[in-house]
Amino acid sequence: MSASTSTNYWRESHAPSADAELVGRDAESGELDRLLAELRAGRGGALVVRGEAGIGKTALLDSVRSVDGVRVLRVGGVEFETEFAFAALHQLCSPVLAGLENLPAPQLAALKSAFGMGGDGVPDRFRVGLAVLGLLSEAAASRPLLCVVDDAQWLDQASARTLAFTARRLQNEPVAFLFAVREPADQADQADQGDLAGLPEIRLTGLAEPDALRLLRSRIRVHMDGRVRDRILAEARGNPLALLELPRGADLAGGFAAPDAVPVSGKVEESFRARLRGLPSDARLLLLAAAAETTGDSVLLWRAAERFGISPSAATVAEETGLITFGLWVRFRHPLVRSAVYRDASLADRRAVHGALAEAMTDADEPDRRAWHRSQAATGPDADVADALELSASRAQARGGIAAAAAFLEAATQLTPEPARRAERALAAACAKRDAGAADTALDLLSVADAGPLDAAGRARSATLRARIAFDVARSDDAVAGLQRAADLTVSLDEAAGRDIFLEALAAAVFVGRFTEGPRLLETADRARAVLPAPEPARPLDLLLDGLTTQVASGFPEAAPLLRHVVDLYVKEEDDPFSPGEVWLACSVAMDLFEDAAWRTLADRQVRSSRSSGAVAALPVSLSYQALTHIHAGRFDDAAANVAEAYAIAAEIGAPGLDHVEVTLAAWRGEQRTAELARTARCGAVERGEGRLVTAIEFAQAVFFNSLGRYDDALAACRPSADLDEMGFHSCTPLEFVEAAVRSGRRELALPMVAMLTERTSANRTDWAAGVDLRCQALVAEGSTADDLYRAAIDSFERSEGRLHTARTRLLYGEWLRRSGSRQAARSVLREAYAALTEIGADGFAARAARELGVLGEPVGSRSARGGTGRLTAQEFQIARLVATGATSKEVGTQLFLSPRTVDAHLRSIFKKLDITSRRQLRDLPLTR
Repeated sequence: MSASTSTNYWRESHAPSADAELVGRDAESGELDRLLAELRAGRGGALVVRGEAGIGKTALLDSVRSVDGVRVLRVGGVEFETEFAFAALHQLCSPVLAGLENLPAPQLAALKSAFGMGGDGVPDRFRVGLAVLGLLSEAAASRPLLCVVDDAQWLDQASARTLAFTARRLQNEPVAFLFAVREPADQADQADQGDLAGLPEIRLTGLAEPDALRLLRSRIRVHMDGRVRDRILAEARGNPLALLELPRGADLAGGFAAPDAVPVSGKVEESFRARLRGLPSDARLLLLAAAAETTGDSVLLWRAAERFGISPSAATVAEETGLITFGLWVRFRHPLVRSAVYRDASLADRRAVHGALAEAMTDADEPDRRAWHRSQAATGPDADVADALELSASRAQARGGIAAAAAFLEAATQLTPEPARRAERALAAACAKRDAGAADTALDLLSVADAGPLDAAGRARSATLRARIAFDVARSDDAVAGLQRAADLTVSLDEAAGRDIFLEALAAAVFVGRFTEGPRLLETADRARAVLPAPEPARPLDLLLDGLTTQVASGFPEAAPLLRHVVDLYVKEEDDPFSPGEVWLACSVAMDLFEDAAWRTLADRQVRSSRSSGAVAALPVSLSYQALTHIHAGRFDDAAANVAEAYAIAAEIGAPGLDHVEVTLAAWRGEQRTAELARTARCGAVERGEGRLVTAIEFAQAVFFNSLGRYDDALAACRPSADLDEMGFHSCTPLEFVEAAVRSGRRELALPMVAMLTERTSANRTDWAAGVDLRCQALVAEGSTADDLYRAAIDSFERSEGRLHTARTRLLYGEWLRRSGSRQAARSVLREAYAALTEIGADGFAARAARELGVLGEPVGSRSARGGTGRLTAQEFQIARLVATGATSKEVGTQLFLSPRTVDAHLRSIFKKLDITSRRQLRDLPLTR
């Protein structure tokens, strides 16, 4: 139980009562009433209450302790319990665990694993989130459910993320969340931070002076000197807890310390400490044991107290202070009391209490908590305790509690006496800290590891981890160089692992792109080639590395046969669990080879794999490549659904959004917001050192300007990228460059690019490659030669998957025909181009075709709506497409991280917008917009 679920300590009456009103919180109470009204109507939601310590968050939450017609579940974070993965989540869900068996098997396994109830492997946290959503939805079937989470800033990371995930998906569930988060007073006006970012919130500030005076008078029933009253009000600054605590230290007849710069919470803690110092030693020790025993288990507390010879009378003395209550559960009046008790104690007393608690526990009951108490009781290195902590880390990691595992390993490192073992544990702890997002602590632990007697393998692991952290923090040339050095160290010990890191370094160099110093990519490739070819049978990864290094060192035409073989391997090896990094590079290679079918297959498979395996962190990148294949095929609505989902998942995992894909889609659609999106995305990419994304944004800008006929601007946008010739852009940037150069009267700039394209497309002559080459040759040709080339380009694109490029080539051909005087032929071709571009949604290029038709005396009307599906949101369109394939609501919900009830609610909206009544009718509709 949480120590923070205390009685409501600042109601107007001196003794709290159920019907007393909160002082000065009418507006905030109104927000809670609205949340509850929506909940009773079957609509879920969430509300985050933020504010400094003592400002009244717990009191506000306690005002909904009992709600007619609503079941209330409560949990609170505890400062000293943040390292126990899923502890708070388990506590919240305990009353509704009877519904576990109704969950789908993958979700059931994940939740059981998270709660230590069985299950295999590390639970995927998104499956855990879906399981909690399903569990709470099931529990709310008969009565709405309100989940109250106090002191959310102290939730363990795994619980915090899962609860935030769930809270964002409650719109159509009779479930609501109410969170309270403590923030320092000087952060009250800052932007929202943490896992709860983006949820509706209210910020509690100090009470207005009339309300503050009213509350003060409710506590002090004797005459109060006016100067004292004014100083108390000034010192408290409207903080309710301070208004109740500060008078305890004041001379009510006169005289009071002048206001100073000490935060209110500090003054309140000092007030608590003053009461503690007057207690007998046994009562203080009992309070300290209660502060250290964070679960509130009274049986365990008294077992530990017996070891000090503390009698029950000590509890009576402690309770008389008003700071704690003893019953079935031990509860502090306020979280600050726990902090004050613990921090006011001597280090020796803390260690003694932790030792007593550890002795009162058994490994069979709670091995992890016992190991933690033993570690806090240790006065120096202790091999047995360090071993126990390492086992606890393994258990935490198996449940997906990487932050908890990192904390256990860090503590184990500190207590390990043997230098070599200490260094190994420091290295393991550093790896876990990096995975948990604590880069600074990971680097500190790496320093400990490096100072120890690491063997060669340990030094290589340390160098690799240090380089990866550097690349996480900044996409810099130094980080790429660090990965190179790590690969050099590793390859002499394990060639296969060394090649893995060389591929990682090569990918990093490609990603940093223009921001690397000197020939970094070539240098990386040369080092990797020194350990190639790989022994037979070579892995696809080895061959991919060989092909990419050949391309860097000797040029694309020479590497093309090997790269084509590698792409074929990745396409055929359907069951191999390739890493997301490998598939990302393989997709880039497929694009450079103009293999659009392979590109689509790899992108689709990677999305499916990321979903089925629960590798959600890789899903945004997978969705971005799939979105690009949709754009290539002229399926803009599918691409938009990908972008929307990628943004939602990126927000959940704290990753950057896929701005460059959104910019690309907006550019092809001809949206006016493209320029602003591009500026914002470029600033972010430059700040992060992501040169590859800058290239993607420049390509998108060139598409946008070409669609508007602003050819000089298009040429300026893509000229830097064309000169760089980066991997993954061979199939797209040169097309924009050639068109912009020719149309802006700079044909001499286009000719070398056309020659380069002819050489490159000849290395792997697919229909897509032929269409690109023929179209660019047509742009620089004249007379009947140009006519033949345009016709051949259209034929080639029609045989490829590039429907968008077919339509756009028709536009270029129609424009050429009009300028050549073939007006009738131009009308026919431009009408086809306009119709196709309009249907696809490439509005900028469609407008270009319309202008051409207008010059020919054939004006076109305003673009008509593309069917009823145009009224669907991106998420509704995605749900409609999945349901049309026969997927159930539960299957759709699992794929899109929604509850079945939410899917059904979306379906009702879809049916209404499309004027249909059944799933069967949905399957018969052309869902292409």
